[in-house]
Amino acid sequence: MIIAGLTGGIATGKSTVSSFLREAGAIIIDADAIARDAVKKNLPAWHEIVNYFGEKVLLPDSEINRTYLGDIIFRNSSKKEILNKIVHPYVIQKVAELIEEIGKASPGSIVILDVPLLIEAGMHKGLEDVVLVYTPEWIQIERLIERDGITEEEALLKIRSQMPIEDKRKVASVIIDNSGSIEATKKRALEVFDSLKKKAD
Repeated sequence: MIIAGLTGGIATGKSTVSSFLREAGAIIIDADAIARDAVKKNLPAWHEIVNYFGEKVLLPDSEINRTYLGDIIFRNSSKKEILNKIVHPYVIQKVAELIEEIGKASPGSIVILDVPLLIEAGMHKGLEDVVLVYTPEWIQIERLIERDGITEEEALLKIRSQMPIEDKRKVASVIIDNSGSIEATKKRALEVFDSLKKKAD
């Protein structure tokens, strides 16, 4: 079994690359999906979030209002740090459980850990391959403005709340540049998958 990390920055196209790798035959472990499950109503992380942030972060059905919470942490790095400390342990534990299950069921698999905060959470340590979906910051800004209908200032606020993409580039062992056409990105993603497959053979 080969395990590689996949990360990127906001609006770099990590989800698109993840879908290409899934189509090629990789097993994707989606950290965002795990995090969403971890904070569902009445689970331990849910209680920790409500205890710290208050009931104002809840929707009428008592689930976490992810948009409202996201706005809080984009504007306050210390609160973002606290949220990460609440959620990350549950994500890391679940990822480890899934890897163990996949290892038993499909030992020859290519497993991709699709984790936005792979490097920030230290989950890249011990991984031979860290794949970064990269675009320069100015493209991130353009895409965010178009995608979310926000101002350049708001786009920059979101981008600058994350680890700079150029710093992630220094840590990554493999780069998938998503600055060009979708066809070029898919071609590169399939090249990366093939290289991982050769390691597994």
